[in-house]
Amino acid sequence: MLHKAIIFSLALFSLANCNAQKEKKKTVSQVSASNSSSLKSQSQPKEANIIYLNEGENKFLDEYKMNVTFKGISEDSRCPEGANCIWAGVAVANVEVMGVATRPMTLQLATLENAQRNYHQASNFNRYTISLVEVTPYPTSVETTKTLQGKYRIGITIKKEDPQNSTMK
Repeated sequence: MLHKAIIFSLALFSLANCNAQKEKKKTVSQVSASNSSSLKSQSQPKEANIIYLNEGENKFLDEYKMNVTFKGISEDSRCPEGANCIWAGVAVANVEVMGVATRPMTLQLATLENAQRNYHQASNFNRYTISLVEVTPYPTSVETTKTLQGKYRIGITIKKEDPQNSTMK
């Protein structure tokens, strides 16, 4: 009889522990979700519609009637976190865009604007301006650009060009 009581109490204790873990996971995920949404709202203005693409990912953007593919990073010379560098460096993303009635075009978008080195954060395509706003992850001393290949993620914005300033007719 005593062994049945011990087994029953162990089973009851196990079930109570499982329930406590589920409640802890819920509260942790709720807190992290609210923190991430508040961080996003603080870091980016609400009108900025950032489109995120993983390396190799392809999306058709119905709103812009264009297909966007993040082909990869052709250059990442950004200074690793924790290192002292003379130049901050740059990351260059190859983004292929194609309209419904146009041929594909590969844009090279950089994390900084430097016309002397032919780095441009934005490029025009089909009367839209496509801008690179984010490249993650940032290189570290442990994860170099070689180990980050295939793990990159970019954020781009697409805005309609002002018809008065457009060079296309």
